[in-house]
Amino acid sequence: MRTKTGQRWEDAVLAGRREDETLAAARDANRMLDHITLSSLGAAVAVLVVIGLVRYRHALTVVAVGTVGMSLLLAEILKRYVLHRPELVRAPERLLGNSFPSGHTTIAMSVLFALTLVVPYRLRGVAVGVCSLWATFVGAYTVAAGWHRPSDTIGADLLVLAVACALVALLARAGRVSAVPGRPHTLPTVLVITPLCSIALAGLGSGAVLLLDSMFRLRPGDPEVPRLAYAAGHALAAGASAAVTVLLLALLHRVDLDRPSPARPAHKAGL
Repeated sequence: MRTKTGQRWEDAVLAGRREDETLAAARDANRMLDHITLSSLGAAVAVLVVIGLVRYRHALTVVAVGTVGMSLLLAEILKRYVLHRPELVRAPERLLGNSFPSGHTTIAMSVLFALTLVVPYRLRGVAVGVCSLWATFVGAYTVAAGWHRPSDTIGADLLVLAVACALVALLARAGRVSAVPGRPHTLPTVLVITPLCSIALAGLGSGAVLLLDSMFRLRPGDPEVPRLAYAAGHALAAGASAAVTVLLLALLHRVDLDRPSPARPAHKAGL
């Protein structure tokens, strides 16, 4: 994004998407991304609030909603007022605008992370397993649709992770975080972690190989560069989202955020 080589490569990614519609699956990507609207975001936040309030976890509700809200706010501030994309290489006008970080990826990953935080510890694996594949592939779909560069999606992943970790740190300072006693539940962990790790390793590994191949060929007129660059960007976007999700789960391993509010009624103890 901020180097000549990086800009040439990401311009090639977008060029590859335009040239290879069969690989991009652009129509499917557009249909997927069209479902991410203000209405669907509002519905997702409402679900998070309902889960938190039904469980009588006011602090967790604030953290979950804060993860979504702060992530989106920071993404917009960074994109509009803080970061810019210097024009280091010649490119068509449509490629010169700043799109870092990706708003769609920020929405998907922040909703996933918020759900991970607000559900009970014993259901964390189930919640991540249900939503992680959708959230993971939103970043890849933004590249497939030609809406974002790979760096936009990776930056959004890291931004949401930073926000979630900061808010969990505040919970810890407030004394609402504790270690989980007893033996870990191995089966749910395996069922969730194995697919995510596979996507992360496959995406980052194949993306890195294709990235290096396209970078070594990065010269004007080479017809293979856009195809290789697009494939690399698509793989890296999916792999990075999966890797960041695995990292969050690793940071929360055996960590219970489930300490109840002081005014919690006794009959809610099992929630």
